[in-house]
Amino acid sequence: MIEHAELAAWQQGWWAGALRRNSPNFAPRPVGEAVTLAVIHNISLPPFVYGGDAVEALFTNRIAADEADPFLRSLTALRVSSHFLVRRCGAVLQFVSCDDMAFHAGASHFRGRSGCNAFSVGIELEGCDFEPFTSAQYASLLNLLAAIGSVYPVAAVCGHQHIAPGRKSDPGHFFDWPRLQQAGLPLDLTVQAA
Repeated sequence: MIEHAELAAWQQGWWAGALRRNSPNFAPRPVGEAVTLAVIHNISLPPFVYGGDAVEALFTNRIAADEADPFLRSLTALRVSSHFLVRRCGAVLQFVSCDDMAFHAGASHFRGRSGCNAFSVGIELEGCDFEPFTSAQYASLLNLLAAIGSVYPVAAVCGHQHIAPGRKSDPGHFFDWPRLQQAGLPLDLTVQAA
């Protein structure tokens, strides 16, 4: 049974523990579709640069066509977003209501189903495949996953690499899956076949 305090932390799919940044890159979930999967990603923009506002700009379609950085300029046509971003300091930002589907997984498969956006939440960790994430990020991630699981029937947590093998490698080999397992989360790290 869901406790009143847990419900109070959520308003129409928006979590009170996150800073809200509205993204237009979402669509309604299919009728009757439940959130049963949490997908962990990583992102840094430009690559290996942390702390700026480029990820927020990407997820809110604010990267300008005249952007000085050529890598960022190449992203202007993308229309993507995760539900959440966990910064290196542990701050959590939310871009899309969990009641809607964010455009985070792309071509993906999980347990025989394609199109994971329809039944998942996407959580980006500020980082890359090539270095460890911070303790503050893990603390915030565990808190966030507990909050999501308190109101949505999440049956599994996995990485983008598991649902889009060969196309994606995040969150990468530095991600500490045992830490999530020790917290009792329902991990499914099986690489899914297309």
